[in-house]
Amino acid sequence: MKNNNKAIGIIGIAIVVIMAVVLIIAIAGKSGSNRSNNEQTTSQPDVVENNDDLSLDELAARVTVREAEKKKGVVSFDSNNLYDELPEIDKYPLAVTGHGELDIEIFTSGEKAGKDSDSWLIDVANAFNASGAQTADGRSVSMSVRSVASGTAADYIISNKYLPDLYTPSNTLFGEYAKVNGGDLTLYEERLVGNTAGILVKKGTYSDFDSVIKAVQNNEINVGYTNPQTSATGLNLLLTLLKDGTENFTSFNANIPYVAYTTQQMRDSASNGNLDGMLTEYQAYINDENLTSLYDFIPFGVRHDNPVYLCGESSKTPEELEAVKMVVDFCKSDAMQRIATEKGFNANDDYTTELAFSGAEVNQGLVTYKKEKDNGKDIIAVFVADCSGSMAGEPMQQLKASLSNGLSYINENNYIGLISYSSDVVVELPIEQLDLNQRAYFQGAIDNMDANGNTSTYEAIVIAAKMIEEKRAEHPDAKCMIILLSDGYANGYINLEDIQGAIKNTGIPVYTIGYGGEADKEALSAVSNINEAASINADSEDIVYKLKSLFNSQL
Repeated sequence: MKNNNKAIGIIGIAIVVIMAVVLIIAIAGKSGSNRSNNEQTTSQPDVVENNDDLSLDELAARVTVREAEKKKGVVSFDSNNLYDELPEIDKYPLAVTGHGELDIEIFTSGEKAGKDSDSWLIDVANAFNASGAQTADGRSVSMSVRSVASGTAADYIISNKYLPDLYTPSNTLFGEYAKVNGGDLTLYEERLVGNTAGILVKKGTYSDFDSVIKAVQNNEINVGYTNPQTSATGLNLLLTLLKDGTENFTSFNANIPYVAYTTQQMRDSASNGNLDGMLTEYQAYINDENLTSLYDFIPFGVRHDNPVYLCGESSKTPEELEAVKMVVDFCKSDAMQRIATEKGFNANDDYTTELAFSGAEVNQGLVTYKKEKDNGKDIIAVFVADCSGSMAGEPMQQLKASLSNGLSYINENNYIGLISYSSDVVVELPIEQLDLNQRAYFQGAIDNMDANGNTSTYEAIVIAAKMIEEKRAEHPDAKCMIILLSDGYANGYINLEDIQGAIKNTGIPVYTIGYGGEADKEALSAVSNINEAASINADSEDIVYKLKSLFNSQL
């Protein structure tokens, strides 16, 4: 009996051992099952400690990297139109909804319809809607407010995808641009509230615009500006520089480390004081104690007097035109102007300028920007695509669609690579010039992407930076960037603190695109802030449009 028990015990131990071995093999097999047998793997430790002082090479040596077999996809040669990718207008919800028989909707730039000191037009609309305004024939009149960036609003009007009744950009530049490109606009009022664009510079350093520009051109200071395709402030700077010739802009742009998507984004990014200068408007500057304590404000360019354009004048009835006049007059009333002044508007009225730009000049300026912004430099970029399980479903579909559709907006002289990541990091496409072959391989890699596994975000950034550094050795003057497409979550064995020093030393900006309504925006912004890059938060409805806008401005 004892011998039988002993035999049973030995058998039991053997079964446990066999089960453990099988489990280990299964786990190992699962970790390598996400890619084909053609992929090459390097080993890594399970845990990496004390990465704070590790170099990029040391970090990269600790990352599992798989190299995918390249497969060509079908490249579309259809002529894409950026206007086609505009999201439905509900992506920009009404800040104030009017319910009158005649409701006048106004598109406005963000500084007039945001929060706190940026909420002037919201206050006006609420007051107007409470006033019981009526037309001469007794119909009730109300006011609705929709906040849309000046350049994006112009795109809606040009494409005729959605027309408000009124449009009040920060300055006249996008209004005139929309008019010359077919937008049905009439300048209705030259000034709604006063404001000025300006360059902020560290306290006590410079006193005039020209000296700041020369300092940037001589690479003495780091200044950021906003994308002139979306930001009225950025467009103002572009045209102001171009008035003295293309070389004036290109020599300035050659030493710019950071281009933000909008003025608000620039303000948020630069408030940490890392930049020597930045663009903003006086109203935003005077309401931010952090900015006023760090920077002096130097005005430039055309005034930002928030003009009002009437949309579709010929199609409006006399009663609708009467309602429009009531709304604009209310905005300009003494009571509403006092509120505007309290919120920082109507200051700097002593700043005057003879600068003025027609719609044709704005058009030409944007063409010049696209052509000259890189000063003839090569561009090296690696796209880093989050293919982890948290991206499953619509975020993954939108990521693939935005990459595919955006290919046509990337210039063929650029050098482009592609990485995907989940539990491991996969080099889908080594960096090569974006000729027809590279485009086909890029599309093939997109087609094969799927969402599963864990989230090795920071490991992927390290490998992308390593790829760029190796390619940069062949193109030492190249403009380099990483574009991370992710929901921001990470659960790898390397964290943000581990890579900050190494990525900072490379000087490579990491642009981040946040997918999904629950994206970790703070984590994505922290990555972009390492080397002052833009972080764009875009849900599934407008990611394609915003990503194409980024490609237009950066690639």
